Amino acid sequence: MSWESYCVQLTDQGMVGAAILGADGSLWSSSKTLALKPGEGPALANLFKNPSNVFANGITIAGEKYMGIKGDQQSIYGKKGKGGIATAKTGQAIIVGRYDETLQPGNAANIVEKLADYLRENGY
Repeated sequence: MSWESYCVQLTDQGMVGAAILGADGSLWSSSKTLALKPGEGPALANLFKNPSNVFANGITIAGEKYMGIKGDQQSIYGKKGKGGIATAKTGQAIIVGRYDETLQPGNAANIVEKLADYLRENGY
Protein backbone atom coordinates (compact mmCIF):
# COMPACT_ATOMS: atom_id res chain seq x y z
CA MET A 1 0.00 0.00 0.00
CA SER A 2 1.08 3.57 -0.59
CA TRP A 3 1.16 6.16 2.20
CA GLU A 4 -1.75 7.90 0.52
CA SER A 5 -3.83 4.73 0.71
CA TYR A 6 -3.26 4.60 4.48
CA CYS A 7 -4.66 8.15 4.73
CA VAL A 8 -7.68 7.05 2.68
CA GLN A 9 -8.08 4.04 4.97
CA LEU A 10 -8.15 6.32 8.02
CA THR A 11 -10.76 8.65 6.51
CA ASP A 12 -12.83 5.69 5.31
CA GLN A 13 -12.97 4.54 8.94
CA GLY A 14 -14.40 7.87 10.12
CA MET A 15 -11.50 10.27 10.52
CA VAL A 16 -12.17 13.69 8.97
CA GLY A 17 -8.48 14.13 8.16
CA ALA A 18 -5.33 12.03 8.17
CA ALA A 19 -1.61 12.31 7.59
CA ILE A 20 1.44 10.08 7.65
CA LEU A 21 4.71 11.71 8.65
CA GLY A 22 8.25 10.49 8.93
CA ALA A 23 9.61 10.08 12.47
CA ASP A 24 11.33 13.47 11.96
CA GLY A 25 8.00 15.12 11.15
CA SER A 26 8.48 15.30 7.38
CA LEU A 27 5.21 14.89 5.47
CA TRP A 28 4.85 11.59 3.61
CA SER A 29 1.15 11.91 2.73
CA SER A 30 -2.02 13.63 3.89
CA SER A 31 -5.68 13.75 3.04
CA LYS A 32 -7.01 16.87 1.35
CA THR A 33 -8.86 17.62 4.59
CA LEU A 34 -5.73 17.85 6.77
CA ALA A 35 -3.18 20.39 5.54
CA LEU A 36 -0.30 20.69 7.98
CA LYS A 37 1.26 24.13 8.28
CA PRO A 38 5.06 24.58 8.01
CA GLY A 39 6.81 23.40 11.17
CA GLU A 40 3.86 21.44 12.59
CA GLY A 41 5.26 18.02 11.62
CA PRO A 42 8.67 18.56 13.26
CA ALA A 43 6.93 20.09 16.31
CA LEU A 44 4.80 16.94 16.65
CA ALA A 45 7.89 14.75 16.31
CA ASN A 46 9.51 16.75 19.12
CA LEU A 47 6.47 16.17 21.33
CA PHE A 48 7.11 12.43 21.08
CA LYS A 49 10.64 13.07 22.38
CA ASN A 50 9.31 15.24 25.26
CA PRO A 51 5.75 14.03 25.84
CA SER A 52 5.26 16.07 29.03
CA ASN A 53 5.12 19.15 26.77
CA VAL A 54 1.83 17.82 25.36
CA PHE A 55 0.05 18.88 28.55
CA ALA A 56 1.84 22.20 28.95
CA ASN A 57 1.73 23.36 25.31
CA GLY A 58 -0.99 21.35 23.58
CA ILE A 59 -0.75 20.05 20.02
CA THR A 60 -1.11 22.19 16.90
CA ILE A 61 -2.15 20.41 13.72
CA ALA A 62 -3.36 22.15 10.54
CA GLY A 63 -3.42 25.48 12.35
CA GLU A 64 -5.73 24.17 15.11
CA LYS A 65 -4.54 23.93 18.70
CA TYR A 66 -5.69 20.92 20.71
CA MET A 67 -5.54 20.46 24.48
CA GLY A 68 -3.25 17.53 25.29
CA ILE A 69 -5.09 14.65 26.98
CA LYS A 70 -2.51 11.87 26.52
CA GLY A 71 1.18 12.07 25.86
CA ASP A 72 3.83 9.37 25.88
CA GLN A 73 6.58 8.24 23.52
CA GLN A 74 4.13 6.15 21.50
CA SER A 75 0.80 8.05 21.51
CA ILE A 76 -0.33 11.66 21.71
CA TYR A 77 -4.00 12.65 21.85
CA GLY A 78 -5.59 16.08 21.88
CA LYS A 79 -9.10 17.44 22.26
CA LYS A 80 -10.82 20.56 20.96
CA GLY A 81 -14.55 20.97 21.41
CA LYS A 82 -16.29 17.76 20.41
CA GLY A 83 -13.47 16.66 18.12
CA GLY A 84 -9.82 15.95 18.49
CA ILE A 85 -6.62 14.46 17.23
CA ALA A 86 -5.08 11.02 17.74
CA THR A 87 -1.47 10.37 16.80
CA ALA A 88 0.76 7.33 17.15
CA LYS A 89 4.48 6.84 16.49
CA THR A 90 6.11 3.78 15.02
CA GLY A 91 9.82 3.23 14.44
CA GLN A 92 9.81 5.27 11.22
CA ALA A 93 6.43 7.02 10.98
CA ILE A 94 3.88 9.15 12.80
CA ILE A 95 0.21 8.54 12.05
CA VAL A 96 -2.16 11.49 12.52
CA GLY A 97 -5.94 11.25 12.56
CA ARG A 98 -8.35 14.11 13.17
CA TYR A 99 -11.92 13.33 14.20
CA ASP A 100 -15.13 15.28 14.80
CA GLU A 101 -18.22 14.73 16.94
CA THR A 102 -19.40 11.82 14.78
CA LEU A 103 -16.59 9.60 16.11
CA GLN A 104 -16.02 8.77 19.76
CA PRO A 105 -12.49 9.64 21.01
CA GLY A 106 -11.82 6.03 22.02
CA ASN A 107 -12.81 4.78 18.57
CA ALA A 108 -10.61 7.40 16.90
CA ALA A 109 -7.63 6.37 19.03
CA ASN A 110 -8.30 2.73 18.23
CA ILE A 111 -8.31 3.40 14.46
CA VAL A 112 -4.96 5.21 14.61
CA GLU A 113 -3.37 2.71 17.02
CA LYS A 114 -4.40 -0.29 14.88
CA LEU A 115 -2.69 1.23 11.85
CA ALA A 116 0.39 2.00 13.96
CA ASP A 117 0.47 -1.61 15.21
CA TYR A 118 0.22 -2.88 11.62
CA LEU A 119 3.10 -0.63 10.51
CA ARG A 120 5.25 -1.70 13.49
CA GLU A 121 4.61 -5.36 12.67
CA ASN A 122 5.77 -4.66 9.11
CA GLY A 123 9.02 -2.94 10.02
CA TYR A 124 7.90 0.68 9.99
